Amino acid sequence: MGTETTRPGVGTRLPPLEIPITRTLIVAGAIASRDYQDVHHDAELARLKGSPDIFMNILTTNGLVGRYITDYFGPTAELRKVAIRLGAPNYPGDTMVLTGRIEELDEVTGTATVRVVGANGIGNHVTGTVTVELTGGLVTVTITDEGDS
Repeated sequence: MGTETTRPGVGTRLPPLEIPITRTLIVAGAIASRDYQDVHHDAELARLKGSPDIFMNILTTNGLVGRYITDYFGPTAELRKVAIRLGAPNYPGDTMVLTGRIEELDEVTGTATVRVVGANGIGNHVTGTVTVELTGGLVTVTITDEGDS
């Protein structure tokens, strides 16, 4: 196959991104976003409140969703709207897999709307849409088949 360059359109699926959910990620995300709720850093207190363990806060999830979108669209992409909803908690030891699909692409405004889902072992952790402005022009994706010589 070699190298193939395409312009993504409506219906294009973004490659999945696997994110290991570690205690460090959960606690560091909570601290970085100044969310000092004990359920995000103290397993014993989280259990006393009915949770089997600490769990990720929404601000960390929001940041990971933003990273997923900008990793795909590139360094000139600017997030314009992030509308997410949380579902199943992200607990330590699990993996969240982010997937996305372009729902709208407006070449006049240079924006794309992407439907995003982040699933873990117990269900969908996050669902929603992200609108991104492609300030450097519409993205071009290059796919290289590494098996070719």
